[in-house]
Amino acid sequence: MYNSIFKNRTEAAILLVEKLKKYKNSNSVVLALPRGGVPLGSEIAKTLQLPLDIVLSKKIAHPSNKEFAIGAVSLDSTILDEHPEIDKIYIENEIIRLQNVLREKHKLYRGDRKPIPIKGKNIILVDDGIATGNTLLVTLEMLRKQGAAKIIVAVPVLPYNTVTIIEEQTDEFHYLIASRHFKSVGEFYADFRQVEDNQVIQILNTS
Repeated sequence: MYNSIFKNRTEAAILLVEKLKKYKNSNSVVLALPRGGVPLGSEIAKTLQLPLDIVLSKKIAHPSNKEFAIGAVSLDSTILDEHPEIDKIYIENEIIRLQNVLREKHKLYRGDRKPIPIKGKNIILVDDGIATGNTLLVTLEMLRKQGAAKIIVAVPVLPYNTVTIIEEQTDEFHYLIASRHFKSVGEFYADFRQVEDNQVIQILNTS
C-alpha cells in the first residue's frame, strides 16, 4: 500500500484516512499536534467531514542533553520519567516555563477562540510521527481528564518498541510504519520541510 518513505505529509494523511473512514460525519473531533501534525489533521478532517482543532504539549528536556526527553507537559498535565539525578528545582522551573510557552502558542494559533469542546466526543489525535512518545502520552492524559468518549491515535510512523506503549493508552491506534531501525520521524519522508507558524494559523483559519 505504501513504500518505506512517504512523499510528504499529505500522502501520509491520505493513507491514514483509509483506516478512519468509519468516523466520517460522526460525533468526533480531529486534534492535531502542531506544527507537523496540522497538515495531516487538516487532510483527515476534510475527508472525514469533521471539525479540526489543535492540542498543545511539549517535552521536558534533560538539562545536559536537550534532545533527550525526561517528560512532557500540556497546559494542565505533566508526565515525568524517573531521573533522581536531576535537580527538582530544574524540573519545576521547566514545567512553569513550558506551560507559559504553550499558553502563548495557543494564543498565537487560535487567538481568543476557545478550544472545541471534547467532552463526550471521539477524539482522533494526529501527528506526523512519534519519536519518544512522551508528548503524546501527556496529551492522552489531558484528553482523558477532559472527558473524551474515545481516543483514537493516528500517526504515519513510530519506533517498533513504542507500539505497545501507545496501544495500552488508547482505544484505537492506527499507524502505517513501525520501524525497528528508527532514528527520526523525518527519515520516513522525502519532503519533511518544517511547518511554519503562519501555515498552522492559515490552516486553522480555513478549517
